Amino acid sequence: MAANRDRVRALLPSEPAWLAQVHGTAVADLDSPAGDRQPEADAAACSVPGRVAVVLTADCLPVFLCRGDGSRVAVAHAGWRGLAAGVLENAVAAVGGPPGRVLAWLGPAIGPAAFEVGPEVREAFARAHPEAGSAFAPRGGGRYLADLYALARLRLASAGVAAVSGGGFCTWTERERFFSYRRAKPGGRMGAFIWIAGGH
Repeated sequence: MAANRDRVRALLPSEPAWLAQVHGTAVADLDSPAGDRQPEADAAACSVPGRVAVVLTADCLPVFLCRGDGSRVAVAHAGWRGLAAGVLENAVAAVGGPPGRVLAWLGPAIGPAAFEVGPEVREAFARAHPEAGSAFAPRGGGRYLADLYALARLRLASAGVAAVSGGGFCTWTERERFFSYRRAKPGGRMGAFIWIAGGH
């Protein structure tokens, strides 16, 4: 892992701000460097050019966000727990400004034909948004296939973000391109990096 991080670091404008991810909703503000401390958070936001925000995923959904004028960016790790609890809403708030001017891009995650979950997952989303039920297809035996992309779009829309692109990947089936925790564990992780150009 250390060797891979060294390779990535050589391609970036600065050392990435690695997070201690816990499938929660906290957003680390990277405008004030944390030194050697690794923030416990599942999203990070920044407006300092050249400072790199990153989350690690391998089936969970990475969501990239930025203000329309490019003055502030964020990236979020949205597994189902964090997504249901509000990590995207918190990340949108951390980007700041009118949500209608925030741009979002959905990175690679496990696709809706592969993400099998129990009824508790469906209930966790439906409690806050009854319309979320449409993102779950019955699988039989009380199980469902969940569409993380549809759920993320719903949560972003509820936060006021209309400009959403990306999605359509499947980390489970696209084995030549992506790591998948469900397909091979323990396994690798993919880094989702974002920064504002211009730093050194």
